[in-house]
Amino acid sequence: MGSRAVVLTRKAGVSPNARERLGEDSVLLVEPPGHTPVLVRAVGELLAVRRGEVVVDATVGLGGHARLFAEALGPDGTLIGLDMDPANLELARRNLADVQPRVELIHANFAELPEALASIGVDSIDVLLADLGVSSTQLDEAQRGFSFQREGPLDMRMDPRRTVKAADLVNRLSEKELGDLLYYNAQEFAGRRIARRICEVRREGRITTTTRLADVVAGAVGVDPSSRKSKIHPATRTFLALRMAVNEETANLQALLEAAPSLMKPDGRVGVISFHSVEDKAVKTDFRRRKNEEIYRIATKKPVVADEDERRTNPRSRSAKLRVAVRLASD
Repeated sequence: MGSRAVVLTRKAGVSPNARERLGEDSVLLVEPPGHTPVLVRAVGELLAVRRGEVVVDATVGLGGHARLFAEALGPDGTLIGLDMDPANLELARRNLADVQPRVELIHANFAELPEALASIGVDSIDVLLADLGVSSTQLDEAQRGFSFQREGPLDMRMDPRRTVKAADLVNRLSEKELGDLLYYNAQEFAGRRIARRICEVRREGRITTTTRLADVVAGAVGVDPSSRKSKIHPATRTFLALRMAVNEETANLQALLEAAPSLMKPDGRVGVISFHSVEDKAVKTDFRRRKNEEIYRIATKKPVVADEDERRTNPRSRSAKLRVAVRLASD
């Protein structure tokens, strides 16, 4: 049986000539109902999943991208999904229950990918995708503490097995440590002012809720979030920086990037979708280093971003950037 490449339907934003370029034997995919993964057209064309391959969705979430992969893999393929959020993993299990390939869903951080693959007897893979965004279920559930738009406890743990919560960092770190965290994780240039104000406020009592922290940050920078002039909520970068620290996202991304080359088959494709500059810079730096070491060929000279139609229909895609590299044959 010949290999077949993924082509997405126009609903998913596929280019009109994609079928012609990839051949008549390509697989037409549609977006799964109730969840819209980002950059599906670019993911489909650049990662080009073929029948019988082994594909890893390192952040399987609700199974949006994974379901697209499954349609192309066919019954002889293997689809492996990792997620550190057990609630998301259960939703993905339901959403992928009817697909044809062998499916392995593992509760693990993608930094643990080598160990996760070894646990199911897989030593090499053809495609690896990591979508670094937060899922809609995490943002929508106030008790998870990810969003300043809903009052909830300052938690932000993606994996409930973790012991450190956002409230612990907000109330324990020194002013300097908080300022450094805000700047280096999220490039918050008002980080020193915000850190100083947090330390002042917490002397009167612990900061324990999302809305309380958001108010403190807004007051520190002197911005009214309800003002029409404020296009971005003033607490956006603070919440991002805390979430990254709680879940050790920078270190975990570096671990994934470091491990990837040894796991990829020749001509294997590695894709990472990032949502802010710190993540994107880490991916770009790693891919360029591997290119210089003749390990990767970079398939995206510039990161792929959503077109106007996708940005309008799926606001989450506005900050998404996809970079893809291809594993070269080793000596």
